[in-house]
Amino acid sequence: MSNAPVIAAVDGSEPSLRALEWARAAAVRHGTGLMVAHVLPDHAQLYAGRRSSLHDASQPKEFADPVKDWVRALLGGGSELPEGIRYEALEGSVPEALRVIGAEGLMLVMGSRGRGGFATLLLGSNSRAVSATAPCPVVVVPHAERTAGASEAAEESAGRVVLGLHAAETPDDVITFAFAEAAARGTTVQVVSAYAVPPVPNLIIDAPFEVIPPEGLADEGDAVPAEREMLRSQTARLAPFRARYPDVRVEQAAVPGDAAGRLVTASASAALVVVGRHHPRRRPRSLFMGSVAHAVLQHAQGPVAVVPTLKDDA
Repeated sequence: MSNAPVIAAVDGSEPSLRALEWARAAAVRHGTGLMVAHVLPDHAQLYAGRRSSLHDASQPKEFADPVKDWVRALLGGGSELPEGIRYEALEGSVPEALRVIGAEGLMLVMGSRGRGGFATLLLGSNSRAVSATAPCPVVVVPHAERTAGASEAAEESAGRVVLGLHAAETPDDVITFAFAEAAARGTTVQVVSAYAVPPVPNLIIDAPFEVIPPEGLADEGDAVPAEREMLRSQTARLAPFRARYPDVRVEQAAVPGDAAGRLVTASASAALVVVGRHHPRRRPRSLFMGSVAHAVLQHAQGPVAVVPTLKDDA
């Protein structure tokens, strides 16, 4: 259990409704509070500034915020609620306001796009910017069109937590987040790593990958050497996390080639896909995410958690 709340970023749009519901359930699972954050639109911020500068007591103290009433109605709908809920109306740009408030959160949950932009956008500019800069893990919940083809196994209480792992480079914070989420859900962590292979004429790029449990890593087997070495590297990297979370079942998969593509495929039947934000050699406050995190955010059919290296980004 953590004292830090789950933060839901809302703006009244359908994707933010989905994010609020996801955040509510996450706060219940983790036994923590829920903070609902709404960055006020420009006209509301201008009204507040004008009233303050003119000291006009005849005007209402606050600009009417319909999103606050919308949130109150949603959370009063009968679903199980966290112990503590609070609402914060924020000022400033959306990425900066959420980045600042994210320092208080266990995680920050938002929709893949908000009210602005084109309806066909897979990922909005604010979601991309917050995922790249927030000091806490950011969970991006896709809009309904993105999840239309996803499996029913990815419902809130079902599905695996899928972790994209580079055994030598993925920071501990990313792995810890995946195991903690799986423990809170009572589900499995499926660890997916990719290894490079030279191009050959008969390579079937779209073949499904095989999931191998740790006990299946015997000295003999049919796996290609690169795959077997990747699985052994996974096993060594995951050992301390298995010890820390003994009740979490682990499945391992080593796949040739494109890690992002495999994670996107897995997202269709996963409760959550977890990726690290940056390549370890990139400076912590870089505005650019790693290529795998960016590709998964753009195309995943389910929620994606982008986890920073917390000791560096805090």
